[in-house]
Amino acid sequence: MTSTVDNRSTDRVALAADTVPVLREHALWAEDNRRLHEEAIAALGNAGVFRLRVPAQYGGDEASAATLLRTLVEIGRGDGSAAWLSAVWSICAWITGLYPDHVQQEVFADPDTRVCGVLSPTAVAEPRDGGIVVNGKWAFISGAHHSQWQLVLAMAPTPDGSSQWPVMALVPMSDLRIEDDWHTAGLRGTGSVTTVAQNVFVPGDRVLPMVALLQGQYASAANAGKPLFQAPLIATGCISFAASAVGLAKAALESFLDRLPGRKITYTDYTSQREAPLTHLQLAEATLKADEAEFHAGRLAAMLDDKGAAGEQWTVLDRVTARALLGRVLALVKDCVELLYTASGGSAVYAGVPIQRIVRDVQVLSLHALMHPDTNFELYGRVLAGLEPNTMYL
Repeated sequence: MTSTVDNRSTDRVALAADTVPVLREHALWAEDNRRLHEEAIAALGNAGVFRLRVPAQYGGDEASAATLLRTLVEIGRGDGSAAWLSAVWSICAWITGLYPDHVQQEVFADPDTRVCGVLSPTAVAEPRDGGIVVNGKWAFISGAHHSQWQLVLAMAPTPDGSSQWPVMALVPMSDLRIEDDWHTAGLRGTGSVTTVAQNVFVPGDRVLPMVALLQGQYASAANAGKPLFQAPLIATGCISFAASAVGLAKAALESFLDRLPGRKITYTDYTSQREAPLTHLQLAEATLKADEAEFHAGRLAAMLDDKGAAGEQWTVLDRVTARALLGRVLALVKDCVELLYTASGGSAVYAGVPIQRIVRDVQVLSLHALMHPDTNFELYGRVLAGLEPNTMYL
């Protein structure tokens, strides 16, 4: 497979790299305050990050998976929370591109609009004239503090009323209440709070069945023929999340190498850690794991771009492979950063040393239901063994 690079990629990646000093400067503030600093938001906006997956007709990039990967990796070098939020806003912008065109026009009246969301249907919806009324709450809403819209999931009656199915609806953040409950071990700067809907009316044109979305049945006419929007939802999300993890691995390596020249190994005769064979082994192993993670993320990006360009259909095995690659990326990145943390000594526990935050961020990432390596490996092996997948999230 060969990965596609779109015309804006070089500029977009370079601009994302320029945000790294700002993101690093405010990373500790973001952790303490459990949301991104406004200067970090401004830097990401100036770099065009919020437009990566916005449709071109509304001023967006419609960035390829390869460009998305390279851009989010740069952001991850600066701050894991910023990378995760950029990934979430990218996939939610992409999902918004599946709605009716006049709905997209409303949401993307400003192409820097940020849409947050989650794929868990933890609310209920009742039909009303012209739409639905939603009640409930959603946890883990990354970026809610800095978003203008949220994609909410709720269980609603099927059209014939015989059963329930999940629907996804676009709701202005002004219609929701935030419960500031994001007190966590990692990714603290994402501000992934709980949001609450109380008798929120959503017009019917802002509601799509989740089953239809997962099966590639979309409502947009303008985007229907575009390769970018013909990819599966879950595989599209996988590349966004894999990119964040790869960026954190690179950040860990850079942090370790920055500290290496001035460090000794306490209670040994090594006055310079860089002279110890153990350090050589640790650094080599960690670097190879980071490289392997980036390789698998690149495989996934190429898969998305090549299939889109060729108009190829995604098989069940293709879809499961996307999740397996994401799981592999997370497993390798987790091993990489934990190895570097072990090699960083007792002084690495201080809040001002990035490696301890990076380790915690990666640990939280790897616990995400869609990214958990063991879950994704089991799913992959199940399908390889000739069994049907035991999830609709493909």
